[in-house]
Amino acid sequence: MVVKILFIGDVVGEPGRRAITELVPKLRRKHEIDLVIANGENSAGGSGITVSTAAEIYQGGVDIITTGDHLWDQKEVTSLLQSDPRFLRPLNYPPNTIGKGSTIFQAEGAAPVAVVNAQGRTFMPDLENPFSCLQAEVKRLRAITNIIFLDFHAEATSEKIAVARFLDGQVSAVVGTHTHVQTADEQIFPGGTAFLCDAGFTGAHESVLGREIAPVIKRFMTNQPQRFNVATERIFLQGALIEIDSHTGRALGIQRISVPLASSQNSTSGRLFEMTAEESQT
Repeated sequence: MVVKILFIGDVVGEPGRRAITELVPKLRRKHEIDLVIANGENSAGGSGITVSTAAEIYQGGVDIITTGDHLWDQKEVTSLLQSDPRFLRPLNYPPNTIGKGSTIFQAEGAAPVAVVNAQGRTFMPDLENPFSCLQAEVKRLRAITNIIFLDFHAEATSEKIAVARFLDGQVSAVVGTHTHVQTADEQIFPGGTAFLCDAGFTGAHESVLGREIAPVIKRFMTNQPQRFNVATERIFLQGALIEIDSHTGRALGIQRISVPLASSQNSTSGRLFEMTAEESQT
């Protein structure tokens, strides 16, 4: 039996939420997906997440929401951390921090899947060591299921690769988030762990990482504070589709996805756009 997981890279503001609402149901049908995970830490106005934006993401067809260093940007996140079993924060926060860093998801008739969220430390807020935290948590989860997915929210490419290599053969997949730039290094390591250094982001790509272009340039030129509003043009849903053997927990395949909204099509977007555009219309 094969378990299919769709992971969606950082959802940025209303355009990202709209991409989920319009595209996830179509992708679920097309690929017969068992589990959809999305990183939602930028879904509320491009910074943080709220109860209402989380609800919108769930209603769009997402099963589990992960987060990262923008977790605390909206004060009402505490309500999600305290009461929502589908909502994850990075695992490696200090003990007794509200919320949880992993959960078990089981669709009807499917094998249980453990979903883990962790955060890197290089060029990031200094949390507990993700390597030691993940080692202990993965050992605990493997007593429940051998299908384990990790969203590793980190800045440094080397840290993401090192964590994935460290966990090769112990987890089914490691997909990185945070940089908002989709990498082209999808692969399956010798131990059976699927890896993608960064899933990219879901939102407006006529932008600088989902934000309007001019204020970002002005900030770089003047070093003066600017309001970084969420951009609105050329909306894509980005992430990865992963297939896993439910008996062994080994990944069978990993495929990058970059699917545009039909209303955001751009004839100069390139080959990857041409290969995926029709998915947004079926």
